[in-house]
Amino acid sequence: MSITVYSKPACVQCTATTRALDRQGIDYSVIDVSTDAAAYELVQELGYRQVPVVIAGETHWAGFRPDIISGLSPALA
Repeated sequence: MSITVYSKPACVQCTATTRALDRQGIDYSVIDVSTDAAAYELVQELGYRQVPVVIAGETHWAGFRPDIISGLSPALA
């Protein structure tokens, strides 16, 4: 499963999310919505108005969600 974190600079929740993924040993990619118009559109199409937006396989969510991150397995990521 690929994991993508849609983020922007100086975002406290974005930093917390990537740090939590790092602690779990989960690989992910980060896309900056402030510089990528297509990524910004995708986030909006999913119905989100804040970052981070995390897409993990078929699951997606917004904000810092340690409860969801802790349920992700490095073996699946």
